[in-house]
Amino acid sequence: MLFVLTVNGREHAVDVAPGATLLEVLRDELGLTGAKLGCGEGRCGACQVLLDGRAVPACRTPIEAAADRVVVTSEGLGDGVLTAVQAAFLAEGALQCGFCTSGMVIAATALLARTPDPSDAEIRAALADHLCRCGVYGRVVRAVRRAAETPR
Repeated sequence: MLFVLTVNGREHAVDVAPGATLLEVLRDELGLTGAKLGCGEGRCGACQVLLDGRAVPACRTPIEAAADRVVVTSEGLGDGVLTAVQAAFLAEGALQCGFCTSGMVIAATALLARTPDPSDAEIRAALADHLCRCGVYGRVVRAVRRAAETPR
């Protein structure tokens, strides 16, 4: 079945079976591998993307729910230039292996879009569903705080 969605500013028509996940389409059909398959249940945060500006787990989002909507992946942030969130993650060393990083950057981007000056508790709440095997949670909070303080 043919589905049309806008990903990172470009319209794509994809021919996939109904029920395919957004993550499968992004990775397998469009070659966008920033969102990762972690738990497959939407609980680890590795697959998060922005869907109409809201962070969602792409592994649990059926393609039908993404059709005719705007999807932004980690590859689509900043249009080739580091965003304040990405730059802050680098500056604070808020990544190690990188598996969880794109999902955390997406979640932080969504948080700052709706709450430009979040408290540390709001940052932790927004990232509570993200699992980081390397344990850089403190650095992630500092990175989001730094991004919030960066002039836009």
